[in-house]
Amino acid sequence: MNQTKTAGSSTFASEQPSHDVSTNSTHLNRDRDTIAVTNPLDSGSADFKTLQRDLNNLKDTVTNFIARTTNEAAKSAREFRTNIAGQASDIADMGADVASTAGRQAKSLANEFEAMARRNPLGVIAGALVVGVLIGLMGRRS
Repeated sequence: MNQTKTAGSSTFASEQPSHDVSTNSTHLNRDRDTIAVTNPLDSGSADFKTLQRDLNNLKDTVTNFIARTTNEAAKSAREFRTNIAGQASDIADMGADVASTAGRQAKSLANEFEAMARRNPLGVIAGALVVGVLIGLMGRRS
């Protein structure tokens, strides 16, 4: 006897296979499930979707990292600018104090020269003559 094996059932060639519709549909559904599980295209599609989901998650992570880094850099720049502005203000205040002090000392020096000129006018004229001669000699050598 010839024995034929088909999808999970064995029949003999001399026997007539049953044509029960519910049995055939069960076999077809089972075969579809088997094909769906073992179909390499579906497996590749699932891997592709997983890869796509992972890449989207990575993109979101990188975007969040860049946004956070940008915010931190901006915050650091603002703090740096505030510190520099504070230091520049301090330096400007010190410069103003130095200029004010230098101005007071220059006025004091000018007042001292004026008082000396009033006490000894001939000495001031002699000093001016010496300074003039020195400037003339330096101008001739150049």
